[in-house]
Amino acid sequence: MFRNQYDNDVTVWSPQGRIHQIEYAEEAVKQGSATVGLKSNTHAVLVALKRAPSELSAHQKKILPLDTHLGISIAGLTADARLLSKYMRTECLNSRFAYDTPLPVSRLVSMVGNKLQIPTQRYGRRPFGVGLLVAGYDEQGSHIYQTCPSANYFDCKAMAIGARSQSARTYLERRLTEFPNCTPEELIKHGLRALRDTLPNDVQLTTKNCSVGLVGKNTPFTIYDDEHIEQYLKLIEGEERSPGAGADDEPTRMEDDAAAGAEGAAPVVATVETGSTD
Repeated sequence: MFRNQYDNDVTVWSPQGRIHQIEYAEEAVKQGSATVGLKSNTHAVLVALKRAPSELSAHQKKILPLDTHLGISIAGLTADARLLSKYMRTECLNSRFAYDTPLPVSRLVSMVGNKLQIPTQRYGRRPFGVGLLVAGYDEQGSHIYQTCPSANYFDCKAMAIGARSQSARTYLERRLTEFPNCTPEELIKHGLRALRDTLPNDVQLTTKNCSVGLVGKNTPFTIYDDEHIEQYLKLIEGEERSPGAGADDEPTRMEDDAAAGAEGAAPVVATVETGSTD
């Protein structure tokens, strides 16, 4: 790991205006297993790749329900995601108890952004090492939000995060205009195809290593695992992958700096926005 004198604490700025501890947390997200989110006019879908620490253990859950109208998928440190999901679930319950109404998705994501921002400016704290894709449906329609360790969050039409997620984002960008009018089944097919592009060529999607979350109009948040996802995997069985699928992502900013440092050159200058809630 490339280190320097400005990465000892999250409160230390580098001369280039960067906070390296936040960038390291973003690297944890990039090393997590991939997850994809996309939406139509009436539904939102999450598709996630599950990993098993060993052959003796079960695959780790990647999609978590929060309320009947929304759920999340994670990439990064599962323990951090567990804490954030508990906080989000509590806020959803508080809204139903106090106002007898589901919490709007945008308001929940804003609250999570504020929580993520706190450890980015306090001494002795570390940023959350997890990225979230939030899928929900409320009075404003269907939503896909992405949250980052830097406390930025984005309202997305479609998004993929995690290892090799660039291949999935390329697939989503090419077919972005098709999503608004898709049926739930077609959305799931697109999500599975995008997720499949993040896998090495010798690995296939199975009922054990992937899961799907669906929410939408008159459709409560539902997770499909194991044998329940087999019907959707059969729909894309035998299809060819997109060109370049399974390739590693572009070199990260830290990797560029490490290469520059090894060659005796100056580090690449770049800035990172921290704590903003765009």
